[in-house]
Amino acid sequence: MPMPMEYRQASVDFDRFMEDLKAISMLRTSHQAYTMLQAVLQVFRRRLTIEQAIAFAGVLPPVLRAIFVSDWDIAEERRPFLSESEMMLEVKALRHNHNLSTETAIRDVAAALRRHVDAAAFERALSQLPQGARDFWQVPATR
Repeated sequence: MPMPMEYRQASVDFDRFMEDLKAISMLRTSHQAYTMLQAVLQVFRRRLTIEQAIAFAGVLPPVLRAIFVSDWDIAEERRPFLSESEMMLEVKALRHNHNLSTETAIRDVAAALRRHVDAAAFERALSQLPQGARDFWQVPATR
């Protein structure tokens, strides 16, 4: 079997994703955008079962998939989906001294992510998750 194109193109695709995320969030550097991305993915992951998280990861591009599962403490207690403002406090807590996440970080990451996934596969994966998970990745129509 030849190497899947998604792996051959992984770095290029990730760079495109990061450029979109920076543009959407109006952050200046990839370092700032990366911290925000990592925080949002961790906040989401903490609210899923292991099975749900692995199914969700399966529809992410390779580098985003790796970030989603990296540094995962599977023994960490699962958290409930809360209001966006409550979950944003958690986003901003990651490396808080160096975290420049926007006030709309969850929506910013959602908007960028939706540009870089297979839309049908993403929606299928979300349809298998709790309503809070589906709400987490909603993007306002104005984006």
